[in-house]
Amino acid sequence: MTNSPEFDRWQQRFAEPGYLFGTAPNAFLKASAHLLPKGGRALAIADGEGRNGVFLAEQGLDVLSLDFSPVAQEKARELAAERGVTLRVEQADLTTWAWPAAQFDVVAGIFFQFAAPAERVRIFTGIKQTLKPGGLLLIEGYTPKQLDYKTGGPSKIENLYTRELLESAFADFASVEIREYDAEIHEGAGHGGLSALIDLVGRK
Repeated sequence: MTNSPEFDRWQQRFAEPGYLFGTAPNAFLKASAHLLPKGGRALAIADGEGRNGVFLAEQGLDVLSLDFSPVAQEKARELAAERGVTLRVEQADLTTWAWPAAQFDVVAGIFFQFAAPAERVRIFTGIKQTLKPGGLLLIEGYTPKQLDYKTGGPSKIENLYTRELLESAFADFASVEIREYDAEIHEGAGHGGLSALIDLVGRK
């Protein structure tokens, strides 16, 4: 993956001045703060420049921020230092990363829809493996309706989420709540405008 056009594309996007998706946490993640445990370990996947990982660290969690772009991770380290929190950072390709079993109390996956269906199955399997029993899963993504709005996200319909897809993927969880809605989002230059969103709150 680190020699792929996709890797080069993200490296270039993150090399631009400033923070591509801003420095504020994702709105869904922020709104879910009351669900977070008072302590424990959190995994922020495809965390880019660290806005969501830093937010989780600000809530008192021990956070591992994963991304495959070293350029983005340098910015994540800078943001954590600026905010006065500790953020552990690891460069990783989610499709090949060795997900450690039952290690995390929280997994946050915000807009990681670069994965094709076969890769997504591996990532979802990894998420389930790495969450502790009773652990919290927070996922936000775009639905196929997003292709009409064109305000961010992938252009491939197979990479987008439906309720059925997420319910099926996490059917073995103790609880799964899914919400689909349209909302205006403003997250840096990368995401902006009316968006077709889907949120998942799950308990293993």
